[in-house]
Amino acid sequence: MPEYLTEAQFAVLEAACEALIPPVDGHPGAKALGVADYIDGALGAFSVDPPRIFAGGPFSGRFGGGAGFSTFTKLTKFQELAWRTRIEGSAGIPEREINGPVVGWQQIYTEGLARLGPDFLDCDPPEQLRRIQSDDVLFPVLWAHCGEGAYGAPEYGGNRETLGWQAIQYPGDIQPRGFTDAEVSGP
Repeated sequence: MPEYLTEAQFAVLEAACEALIPPVDGHPGAKALGVADYIDGALGAFSVDPPRIFAGGPFSGRFGGGAGFSTFTKLTKFQELAWRTRIEGSAGIPEREINGPVVGWQQIYTEGLARLGPDFLDCDPPEQLRRIQSDDVLFPVLWAHCGEGAYGAPEYGGNRETLGWQAIQYPGDIQPRGFTDAEVSGP
């Protein structure tokens, strides 16, 4: 069940993400990586307390140390204001409009997914990609979030089972072990 979007919106988002990151030559596509889950989780970050904005630390537990990333940290008053403005928009709230009105990610996605068209899921991938890229508002935000969801820390909902890292041969967050001198200075 999606965190923020409706199931119909989530299905369009998942297809759009897959059009941007399709499975190719052993690299998993956006669906397998959980990219839409990452984006939907970011849109609904404030539906949980503390919000899923900053993972704890200092270690993920994948290579020793405690699994601190799985616990999210409380935001300061100003961090919450900034993140709510980024995600929800200014919504006419004076403290959010100190620099003018802001359209938030929630509105960008809700309106952008609708602009892709009611037949988007029935289109072939080249047509889906054309529609996504022709949307000057949705495309840049979706593109950035697809990269984050595919290759960011799994605690945020994407990069399922570190498949994105495995596909690009990135060892991931390996603290507290770190890298050896040979790994850092090698060819």
